[in-house]
Amino acid sequence: MTPRKPSDSAVTMTELVLPNDTNLYGNLMGGRLMYWMDIAAAIAASKHSNAPCVTASVDNLSFEASIKLGNAVHIQANVTRAFNSSMEVHLRVWGEDITHQYKYKSNEAYYTFVALDPNNRPKPVPGLAPETEEEQRLFDGALRRRQLRLILGGKMKPNDATELKALFQQ
Repeated sequence: MTPRKPSDSAVTMTELVLPNDTNLYGNLMGGRLMYWMDIAAAIAASKHSNAPCVTASVDNLSFEASIKLGNAVHIQANVTRAFNSSMEVHLRVWGEDITHQYKYKSNEAYYTFVALDPNNRPKPVPGLAPETEEEQRLFDGALRRRQLRLILGGKMKPNDATELKALFQQ
């Protein structure tokens, strides 16, 4: 399979925060945002793999600033690394106060998706060929993040996490 570029999987999704999306304080509910992020990430993973994809994990979801009722939400997603059948997707979220004309960073996260074949079994996916320094940085870090996910999920022993161990050993 020919490796794909991160830009091939790029997705930008925009939503408007309506009353039904907010909590008692007029802020976008975290669960609603995670739902929208899951959709954007699934589209990015499907574009990369040309296959239906399912969420395998969500990690490092950081809430930095709340998004208010009436603001726009912009979600950018793209694949940062592809493994055998799984892909890491990086998401960045901005709020936009349309009335006052300013954007602000709200969230960032990494989701992992698995591509499925017609029998709903994991399917091999194309590799990823980073083009920019930022894409290369995300690509390089993805292996360490994957090893941490596998350890936390009980699928890898800490001693087998060579990339993580290299961070702490000289």
